[in-house]
Amino acid sequence: MLRGKKILIGVTGSIAAYKIASLVRLLVKQNALVKVIMTEDAKEFITPLTLSTLSKNPVHYLFTDDKESGEWNNHVNLGLWADVFVIAPATANTLSKIAHGHCDNLLMATYLSAKCPIYIAPAMDLDMYKHGSTKDNLDKITEFGNTIINPEYGELASGLVGEGRMEEPEQIVQILEDHFEANVPLKGKKILISAGPTHEAIDPVRFIGNHSSGKMGFALAEEAAKLGADVELVCGPTSITTEEAGIVITKVVSAQEMYEACLSKFKTSDVAIMAAAVADYRPKTVADKKIKKETQTSDPTIELEKTPDILKTLGEQKQHQLLVGFALETDNEEANAKSKLERKNLDFIVLNSLRDKGAGFATDTNRITILDKHNNIISFELKSKQEVAIDIMNKIIKELNA
Repeated sequence: MLRGKKILIGVTGSIAAYKIASLVRLLVKQNALVKVIMTEDAKEFITPLTLSTLSKNPVHYLFTDDKESGEWNNHVNLGLWADVFVIAPATANTLSKIAHGHCDNLLMATYLSAKCPIYIAPAMDLDMYKHGSTKDNLDKITEFGNTIINPEYGELASGLVGEGRMEEPEQIVQILEDHFEANVPLKGKKILISAGPTHEAIDPVRFIGNHSSGKMGFALAEEAAKLGADVELVCGPTSITTEEAGIVITKVVSAQEMYEACLSKFKTSDVAIMAAAVADYRPKTVADKKIKKETQTSDPTIELEKTPDILKTLGEQKQHQLLVGFALETDNEEANAKSKLERKNLDFIVLNSLRDKGAGFATDTNRITILDKHNNIISFELKSKQEVAIDIMNKIIKELNA
């Protein structure tokens, strides 16, 4: 369940920090991807080198790694990277900062910008834990939507016996497994996704293509995998890769290859999302050698023919599957998208317009409108493609549950 999950751990200045070495080791053993942020005080209890070695990633504790170069440790990127953020051990001081938004270190800056679920494992002496201000802070932290991993009863560093011991690493791992198990609404579903452009050969070195990067298709594949789906990603030529578990990638080049791959996988799919920018036309004849300028007595002419219509064919063959298409338009956007929805027998279509700044090919953002077969239209603001993928997957979950 933890394979490929991105787990960010925030370590604060408590004697219980020694337990984090075991926690990181257990998570890595389960093939989770682990990154660690430490406060300056935490370094008094366990070294960054220890946690870096165990996590196989650099440990972050300053806003800059290199003071001379000014290299920036981007707290926003760390928060966006994580599937879950675990702050353990969390001292009384850190609990107060979380409750009141006090931002004076990299860990707190990351916490305040994180969009993923956050688990907090307090660790402190008995009297500190029982103090009314600590209780108020914990109540407020819970109201923010965070989850508290309650401390254990036992012998404390002071010699007192009672509540305040940080939960053991094995139990924290189990809590994380339960978290991901409970948040996989697409478990058991097989989802086919196409991504990227296609290249239609003119000769061995030239082709007809487009500016699609594949970013939207890969974001959809990663989000579907996080939600528990088994993902078949049919991908045209792109430099993008993914480390997300649960994704099987089939690489293709031409529209014909993508057509054949999608059709072969569609029968066993529960959902198909055709996000690829497939070329509509290809050269009717492909030269077997490079066309040389010097050998041409006049301007060359390339006769084109239509490529197979993947989305239309899937719509004709659709039985139990939920079928989703994309429409990139420059004018009469909604009318053209609705026409495509009906002609190709889709359940819903994702519309984006090249007239919207920050949307379209090769960008990290997108602005979409979803039109479904029930004549519902939902428009969204400009968002990152990862956030757009979440909106699309939420619509898919809703349609499947309906």
